[in-house]
Amino acid sequence: MTMSPSVPDPDRPPPARLALDRWTWREIAHLLVNLPMAIAGFVYALLVIAVGAGLSVTVIGLPVLVAGLRGARVLGRVERGRARSLLGVRIEEPSPLPRGRQEGGVFPWLWSGLKDPVGWRSLLYAFIRLPWGVLTFTVTLVSLIVLWPVLPFIARGLTAADRAMVRGLLPPSDELERRIAELESDRGVVADTAAADLRRIERDLHDGAQARLVALAMGLGLAKEKLTDDPEAAARMVDEAHGEIKVALQELRDLARGIHPAVLTDRGLDAALSAIASRCTVPVNVSVDLPGRPAEAIEGIAYFTVSELLQNVSKHSGARSASVEVWRAADRLLIKVTDDGSGGARMGGGSGMAGLAERLGAVDGLFVLDSPVGGPTAVTAELPWRDRAPAGSRAS
Repeated sequence: MTMSPSVPDPDRPPPARLALDRWTWREIAHLLVNLPMAIAGFVYALLVIAVGAGLSVTVIGLPVLVAGLRGARVLGRVERGRARSLLGVRIEEPSPLPRGRQEGGVFPWLWSGLKDPVGWRSLLYAFIRLPWGVLTFTVTLVSLIVLWPVLPFIARGLTAADRAMVRGLLPPSDELERRIAELESDRGVVADTAAADLRRIERDLHDGAQARLVALAMGLGLAKEKLTDDPEAAARMVDEAHGEIKVALQELRDLARGIHPAVLTDRGLDAALSAIASRCTVPVNVSVDLPGRPAEAIEGIAYFTVSELLQNVSKHSGARSASVEVWRAADRLLIKVTDDGSGGARMGGGSGMAGLAERLGAVDGLFVLDSPVGGPTAVTAELPWRDRAPAGSRAS
């Protein structure tokens, strides 16, 4: 039986050996370049701090300091590239700061630059590297001449400290970068969801009510032509048109309910969720315990979340009963939908659960599915609570 070789970690070099292999030569090159890079970085950091502090009493002091911090980002990018190519250390690049002045003027631009953690850490990295650059250059150069048999182990030890400094001072700001990535992803989810909803509305109008109204117009035109020649046939056609109008009106009501139901606007979540429950194929117990009404956007998301979950109960669960609970806990709106069906629901499989999770995540919400095979199924959704704006402020 043959064992498959383990896949090497691209961020971890192979163990040091006595032989001067390519990894050792790359580490030696990095250590020798440390000195000129450290001198350049120290001089730059010293100039930025000295000039920025010296001119801080003038109008141009803060802009100079912000420009220096942005330049420090460039030094950090160069050092990350050097560590990536010579030491195999892969660190994500931070998100770029906005270019030029922001919408609010020069002060938001200055503030965003002054509070940039990536720029400050890059400046600190450049400032403290000079003694380390002198040490690594001297030790590596002497070892090349005198201690070359053990040079791979010396180089590995020195570059281990270099790797630690790069990972410690030059990565993106974890919390800030994570939040930026989440917001960018959430913005894409919201845009995709809105586009999908528009396509669904257009399709429903085109294939449903619009086609029925076109047929109704043609039928009324034929009835008008037969009105004098064959009144009885015209009367039958008008009667059929009357029935088509009722069907078209019902389709339009269903479409409007899918966009935003009137009962939700007029009477809130309790009445709207009770209306959904009455249309479910299994008995549903609805319990809504809220001190007031949340913001319209949050209320709408909560309504459509419960609506889609109850549709899943009707179509897929095989349940005999279900329940919906809605309540507020601190600054969160919580929703729990349970059923006694066969269970086995998953986030994929075309059930719509993944789409619901994405929609909730786009507004800083959570979606938790617990559905063991054999049941029961419990879905817990959590949304941020935002108070509803007063009617006067909405009207204005």
